[in-house]
Amino acid sequence: MGSYVIRRLLQMIPVFFGSTFLIFFMVYSLGDPVAALFGDRAPDPATAARIRRELYLDQPLWKQYLHYMGQLFQGDFGTAFNGQKVTELMRDAYPVTLRLTLVAIVIELLVGVTLGVFSGLKRGRLIDSSTLFATLLVISVPTFVTGYVLQYLLGVKWGIVRPTVSTDAPLNELILPGVVLAMVSLAYVTRLTRTSIAENSRADYVRTAVAKGLPRRRVITRHLLRNSLIPVITFIGTDIGALMGGAIVTETIFNIHGVGYQIYQGILRNNAPTVVGFVTILVIVFLLANLVVDLLYAVLDPRIRYV
Repeated sequence: MGSYVIRRLLQMIPVFFGSTFLIFFMVYSLGDPVAALFGDRAPDPATAARIRRELYLDQPLWKQYLHYMGQLFQGDFGTAFNGQKVTELMRDAYPVTLRLTLVAIVIELLVGVTLGVFSGLKRGRLIDSSTLFATLLVISVPTFVTGYVLQYLLGVKWGIVRPTVSTDAPLNELILPGVVLAMVSLAYVTRLTRTSIAENSRADYVRTAVAKGLPRRRVITRHLLRNSLIPVITFIGTDIGALMGGAIVTETIFNIHGVGYQIYQGILRNNAPTVVGFVTILVIVFLLANLVVDLLYAVLDPRIRYV
């Protein structure tokens, strides 16, 4: 196991550099960040040249990338064009988005797996058909529609929850945004669990456990569910980074100043250091999440061994 982890960590190095270079190249090659600072006004050539020199934008792109990576390994993600350190923006935004993502993941696992198990065990019956219809409906409706409808009904009309999240974003105010963020992923988790449960329920090891007279609950939890969770864990692992980076719509609807909000503002204002810095952290999250998922395979299925 130890050698496998070391090998995977070494494999992450070229992936990290390749991903960050592509992100850096795409962001800094789209438009002129200095011109974006002046808006509709034409910048003075001397002033624009001085700003480009101070921001290292007068160098070739590969030199800019090496300069950025050199700063990165010193813990400096650069400075936004408004003069604020990107690390300060991260310090405020990432805890909020981490709490929001945690709420969404918990909802996905609890509700999605539970519905998937019941649907898979009752395949072809009313509960199965209802679950498939409901998940298809959720997948078909865009997130911004679901968010605005739930915000209006639960927050504005009925007053059950706050329609917007306060600045400090406490956990109890993130439940509704977490539900909105988790809706589509929850539907996929339900369908994955349902399909996996339905397939594994006919496997030989399940029939053997039933023939030995094991209680039904133990057969489901210790044998059937454990093996059926492998595709679900794979999806959840890749979904963590997607939720953190793809929360732009949800955070905008509920006025949450998290990662999605900062990335959106950075793109809107052509603030390249902010976008590159935040997305660099998301790359690391994706890589680590996939490593954890691979290690969880051996926990869920004892037949899997890493050497």
